[in-house]
Amino acid sequence: MRQHLRTVIVLLLAGGLLALFLRNTDLRVVGAEMSRARLDLVVASLIVTGLTYVLRALRWQYLLVPIGRVRLSQALKATVIGFAATALLPARAGELLRPYLLARKEGLSATATFATVIVERLLDTITVVLLFTSYLLVFDTGVGAADAATFSQVKLGGAAAAAVCLVVLVVLFFLAGHPGTLDRLTRGVARILPARLADRAGRVIRTFAEGLATVRQPGRLLAAIGLSLPLWLSIALGIWLVTRAFHIEMPFTGSFLIVALLVVGVAVPTPGAVGGFHYFYRLGATAFFAASNDRAVGAALVLHAVSFVPVAIAGLILLAQEGMSLSRLGALARTSDAEGAA
Repeated sequence: MRQHLRTVIVLLLAGGLLALFLRNTDLRVVGAEMSRARLDLVVASLIVTGLTYVLRALRWQYLLVPIGRVRLSQALKATVIGFAATALLPARAGELLRPYLLARKEGLSATATFATVIVERLLDTITVVLLFTSYLLVFDTGVGAADAATFSQVKLGGAAAAAVCLVVLVVLFFLAGHPGTLDRLTRGVARILPARLADRAGRVIRTFAEGLATVRQPGRLLAAIGLSLPLWLSIALGIWLVTRAFHIEMPFTGSFLIVALLVVGVAVPTPGAVGGFHYFYRLGATAFFAASNDRAVGAALVLHAVSFVPVAIAGLILLAQEGMSLSRLGALARTSDAEGAA
């Protein structure tokens, strides 16, 4: 029952965001704008988007070194399948499946592997905030004046994300570097829970701490941030190429602002970020870069297709090679979710 209710809420949320996205839109004009888009730049964006998954796999492989060495091919395969699951299944299932699949394939602890995914999300937030801050301090060409109220909200959101990110980083750094605190936390849990559950919870906490090994080594953490920069610059490049394909005048550094907006849109828990991705791209292109509504809608549709369709197809192909189906992947997501909650 709870699963059905969550599905209904997600569908309503996606529908509401799509309605906002398509408000005051002439679909015939959108089709004309899409037909005029530069195909060469769209193809270039496809290639760059493919590169981002290789960069993600390389960074993940580096984060996993303290836990165990994994093959790049397996990290890449799990990454593609995970992102395909996020595109095709509800509740961001890929975030659970990706570490679960890799841990099973490479003989790692699933809990410790999942901890590295949390570190990845932290690194992503740090990098996006750094790019956004660099745009505000160095590259801003006055676009904020076009819609001062929206720009002020974007800056406030960026500051809040930076503050939350800093707090989380400090907490993880402290916990990873202070096993005594973790032991006290484990004993506290043991006093509350029944003996069997307390034993399991203690093992999960200690194993999770192993996955945070990169955080307690400042040198490795800085190196991981260094690996995150080319990843997010390639994501920004893919966005810029599609934007320019639609003849929207935006400098490359302007994509740093769009990236920050899209991160908010992708955080909305709809399959494939449907609705949130589209709405926030359109908002950025029209409010800050003088794009017409219909042109921005066309660019958002193409950019979303470039970002999600190829990885979904590649993930399904990899699943078929593994002898798995999408329904089986959904069942695995529920299994890994249940194991994580146990």
